[in-house]
Amino acid sequence: MTPPTLSETTPGRDLKRRFVWLGLAMVLGLVVLAVQLYRLQITQGEEYAAKSVANFVKEVRLRADRGLIKDRRGTILVDSRPSFDAFVTPAFCTNCADEVLPRLGELLGWDEATRKRMEDQIRIARRAAPFIPLPVRVDLTRDEYDRINARRDMLDGVEVVPVPHRNYRTGSVLSHVLGYMNEINPDELERLNAEGGRYALGDYIGRRGLERSFESALCGTDGVRKEVVNARGRVLEEFNDKLGKDTQVPSRPGNNLVLSLDMRLQEAAEQAFPGSAGALVVVDVKTGFIRALVSRPGFDSNLLTGRITSSQMYALARDPLQPMVNRVSANHFSPGSTFKVISTLAAYKSGLFRPETVVTCTGSYRLGARAWRCHKDSGHGPVNGKTALQYSCDAWFYKVADTIGLDPIADMGKALGLGAPTGIGVLAEVPGIMPSSEYHDKVSPGGYTKGMALNSVMGQGDVNATPLQVVMLYAAIANGGTLLKPQLVERVEGLDGSVVEKFDPQVVRKVAIPEAHRKSVMDALVATVNEPGGTAYRAAAGVREHLKDVVVAGKTGSAQVAAIGAIRLKEHQMDFFQRDHAWFAGIAPADEPEIAVVVLNEHGGHGGVDAAPAGMAVIQKYFELKKEDATRPPPRVDTPYASSASAQDESTLTRGALPAGGTGGSNAAAH
Repeated sequence: MTPPTLSETTPGRDLKRRFVWLGLAMVLGLVVLAVQLYRLQITQGEEYAAKSVANFVKEVRLRADRGLIKDRRGTILVDSRPSFDAFVTPAFCTNCADEVLPRLGELLGWDEATRKRMEDQIRIARRAAPFIPLPVRVDLTRDEYDRINARRDMLDGVEVVPVPHRNYRTGSVLSHVLGYMNEINPDELERLNAEGGRYALGDYIGRRGLERSFESALCGTDGVRKEVVNARGRVLEEFNDKLGKDTQVPSRPGNNLVLSLDMRLQEAAEQAFPGSAGALVVVDVKTGFIRALVSRPGFDSNLLTGRITSSQMYALARDPLQPMVNRVSANHFSPGSTFKVISTLAAYKSGLFRPETVVTCTGSYRLGARAWRCHKDSGHGPVNGKTALQYSCDAWFYKVADTIGLDPIADMGKALGLGAPTGIGVLAEVPGIMPSSEYHDKVSPGGYTKGMALNSVMGQGDVNATPLQVVMLYAAIANGGTLLKPQLVERVEGLDGSVVEKFDPQVVRKVAIPEAHRKSVMDALVATVNEPGGTAYRAAAGVREHLKDVVVAGKTGSAQVAAIGAIRLKEHQMDFFQRDHAWFAGIAPADEPEIAVVVLNEHGGHGGVDAAPAGMAVIQKYFELKKEDATRPPPRVDTPYASSASAQDESTLTRGALPAGGTGGSNAAAH
């Protein structure tokens, strides 16, 4: 009998049946898979292809508008204008180094060094912050904007973003006060964010002046908007509706600064200033608030905030007049005869001199084997304390120094603020030098000698002061001995005009000046301006004619820069940097002082000719404006500053202001 085969047995039939069912299941699975693939790739292929790359929800920074800077009457000095910047987001920039950056560089006119620098920056950013847009060109011109927009499809990861750009309406006027802005560096980024800031690489922050000192008040608070983008960074509008309602947090603008400056007086000061270098300061003697401030030469804040070239920076750095240096407080000079008010007060305080003390000036004063010249070679004859200041007779002061020595003079100078910063804060300061015998024992070979006192009593030798220090000491003499802290900002305002912070006058110290001494000095300063023979008499002629009810007190000074030879050279015979510094310090009105004015015409020549007329012109303008304001109310709305003194014209104000509707994107750098 033949045994049955495996297929004929019951177990064999069951196994065969299982293979059939397994095959049918596999076929069915393949059919289902084919149908699904057909649906995914053919029927809904476009939708799911978009979904496959739409896997980024991008947070777009809505940069806050920076606060305005206004003068005390509401005239706008600094605001923001619309501009467009080019950004690259490293995560979305495919083939960045090989394709995108060469194309972008061609459109923007980059040289090889610039393109290489951008490559390095993007390479670093790709590791550190790949989704944060990196600015590659600030403030696009219209042509650059159009060229990039026309090639958008070939520039993956590149965005053209509307950005508020800082706009300095005054051009180079007040540049040292206002400052400028430029890009934050990594150390600053870490420090400011640790202090609660929300900055990113590429953001601009304040540099120098008010922009730096009030950075936190001016910068505002950024907002945010969520967008769906694809792998190239393109916005997918059809998916944005699915993000929900809370997709945007609005930005909050920064606060506004209201300065103590009056731009009408500032413009008059700019026009009156006679030199190519120097300073002019007007201060309220009762409060310490500055009403006008000139530092010349200055720089264009718009240029430094924008796209300054290396050649332009080199020119600024190499300029022999150093336009980046603030002459008002960051550079000190020999104050010359304007210092004689200090010497006079010290002489009276010593008790060895009185206003009626007479010294005969023969044109020089002899100490040991040396004859110390008076500025008038023929001499002034007998002079007392009043006429010594009025005629600026050097011999009377040589006698003071020879009699009382240097230290009493140094003590009076230090009490009135010399040798130490004023504390203005907003501006960089140097302390100046108020030498004493101890000072000379430390720094002078051989130590202190009496001849050093004769130099210092004239505001020469090692005596150095900033124009700001000089104007504050004259303000202290005017108000009876109160040394005030100079200030430039009266208040910080919110967007609605509410006062966020108000700055009150601040007293540094009270200086004990007997009223009889102060009155004697003031009488001498009045004679300097208003009596024949006074060194400022001719310069004041116009003011006396126009402001008959205002009596001005003042002092001129000519600070020697180069040693005087056997023969005095005329100004035109000397190199510019060898000429004397011309000074004028004024107080008005003399009977009820309101303002103090100091003019420094650096290497200008003579105080009575080259500085006093500017000071008198500003004093005249101040009182003309006072009368005008008494009969006409101040403006009620903010107005932009426009001045013939400004180097900025209308085309500059609108530079880079392109029409709305540019490519959207993250606002990563507000300037």
